[in-house]
Amino acid sequence: MKKAMWAVLVAAIAAEVVATLSLRAALDAPGWYALTAVGYVTAFVLLAILLRMGAKIGSVYGIWAASGVALTALLAAALFGEALSWPMVLGIAVVMVGVVLVETGHEKTPVETSPVAESETRTEVGA
Repeated sequence: MKKAMWAVLVAAIAAEVVATLSLRAALDAPGWYALTAVGYVTAFVLLAILLRMGAKIGSVYGIWAASGVALTALLAAALFGEALSWPMVLGIAVVMVGVVLVETGHEKTPVETSPVAESETRTEVGA
C-alpha cells in the first residue's frame, strides 16, 4: 500500500476505536453517543475512500478490524479497568500475525484498481 493509503487506514482505525470506546463511555454519560455515531460514520467513509484509492478489501479490512480489536481491548483495560487476561493478549497477538500474513500475501499480487477509480483517472487525464 502507498503511504497515503496507510495514513487513511490509520485514521479509519482511530475513528473506529474512538467510536467503540465512546460507546462504552456512553453507558455512564449518554452524550458520548454522538461521538460514537460520528466515529463509526467516519471510519466507514475512510474505508470507502481506501477502496476508491485502489486498496484491496481483504487486507484493508483485516488490518482495520484486527487493529481496532487490539487497540480497543488495550485501551478499555487502561481507561475503564476492563479485564485483559493472558489468553486475550495471546488471541490479539495471533490475530495480528494473521493480518500480517494476509497483507504479505497481498503485496505479492498485482494491484487492480476498481472500475470507479479507473473511470475517475481517465476523466482526470482527459480533462
